[in-house]
Amino acid sequence: MEEKILAELEAIKRYSLLAAKTVLNLEDVALLTGLSKSHLYKLTCTRQIPHYKQNGKQLYFDRAEVEAWMKQNRVTTQTEAEQKAIAYAVTGKKGGQ
Repeated sequence: MEEKILAELEAIKRYSLLAAKTVLNLEDVALLTGLSKSHLYKLTCTRQIPHYKQNGKQLYFDRAEVEAWMKQNRVTTQTEAEQKAIAYAVTGKKGGQ
């Protein structure tokens, strides 16, 4: 029971420290995104995720850039799609403009 409590406290500490950081390392980004470190390495190698390399070694990430990257390719909700369809039917223009 005590080990479980200590593990929970360690997780809380890790998340609290992560919330205060603006420059992240690979482990931080893995924790933030839920992606594995190996997948993140692939994304950096193919330049699909914004990152920085200090002296060609350690990988660093800007938190705001990672969060913006995560928000790319938004999927339209059913309600939004229906509203666009109605607007198109009424005006005959894409987006209802």
